[in-house]
Amino acid sequence: MLHSYAFSNFQSFRERTEVDLTLSRKVPLTNWMDEAATGERVSKLMAVVGPNGSGKTALLKPMAFLSWFVAHSFQSQPDTGIPLAPHAAAHHEPTEFECMLDFDGKLWRYVLRCTPERVLHEALYQKRERFGYVFVRDWDAATNTYMVKQQDFGLAAQEARKVRPNVSLISWAAQFGVPLATRMVMPYVVTNVNVLGRIPIGAQDVSSAAQHFSVYPNQRERMDQLLAAWDLGLSGVELLEMPTNNPQKPDEKVWVPFGKHKDRETEFSLPFVMESSGTQGAFVLLSRLLNALEIGGLAIIDEFENDLHPHMLEPILDLFANPSSNPHQAQLLFTCHAVEVLNVIHKSQVMLVQKDSNCESSAIRLDAVAGIRNDDNFYAKYMAGAYGAVPQI
Repeated sequence: MLHSYAFSNFQSFRERTEVDLTLSRKVPLTNWMDEAATGERVSKLMAVVGPNGSGKTALLKPMAFLSWFVAHSFQSQPDTGIPLAPHAAAHHEPTEFECMLDFDGKLWRYVLRCTPERVLHEALYQKRERFGYVFVRDWDAATNTYMVKQQDFGLAAQEARKVRPNVSLISWAAQFGVPLATRMVMPYVVTNVNVLGRIPIGAQDVSSAAQHFSVYPNQRERMDQLLAAWDLGLSGVELLEMPTNNPQKPDEKVWVPFGKHKDRETEFSLPFVMESSGTQGAFVLLSRLLNALEIGGLAIIDEFENDLHPHMLEPILDLFANPSSNPHQAQLLFTCHAVEVLNVIHKSQVMLVQKDSNCESSAIRLDAVAGIRNDDNFYAKYMAGAYGAVPQI
């Protein structure tokens, strides 16, 4: 489980900002929280709320970036940079990231300092009695090489010295079969965020979701049940494998979803391109969420309620609360404009984001706001501007 992450000089955030999912023992334990294997109490979700342009998406991007960098940066071309953008007023300064998570029943801390051109410092620590390094990697400008020291990591020293400037040492080590690295690069994170922001839902995403469900029958069955139950006018979803009619690839086929409907006496099907944007959005969203729920991973979703009715927010969040649908303690990190979420979850599970007149974003957990009380009507006070992070109109 993800316990926390922090970053600085990243997009609109210049100062160090932390997103902490750990909870005090004083917080009543609910189904949206869990006892981590390492003993900490950790939230299974975090909602990010704030006005347009405040930096909500930028608050999600560090974990989406770190997931890509650790798992897939080896695939980058040798002469390409690292796809990140420091704050515009500090573009010559490095960007820093840190995250804490439990993995394999142990607590780990990962640290990265880099520029768009190269990694300057990268380290992985494991907590035993206290934190000790697994590896530390530092750029030596004088020799134009990396200095790498390891403890029980298992990457041959000559291979460690060859790591490219735009590649994580974990991603690099996985290519050489290092056991810890190969486990860490598994696809634990699903997201609709990339370096440019939220990926809009289009026909290709619907097709990709259909392909995904064709491979995972348990998730397909659950998706079918949920969409039929959510009063979208569907009685179910049918997937058909159909030819693409590509003359260059006559045998090529693709999975196509059809919505099944019933009226008083007949049943009929419609291709998903004719379904509402809300139905298509729920279909694609479930392909991401159900995958995270099945593997116990992290779902990072920007504009969670996009194209969905606000009443659908709580049933979807309930997938993460219900032990039967979330047996592996998957987590959800999401932005939304449906501030009704403040009526649903605990104040420790909300991050408020705003941007000042210097174009610098900041974020604070709702339970850290001065003067907040447990018996406050969080929705009403937020709408009244008592906590900030609202549009100035």
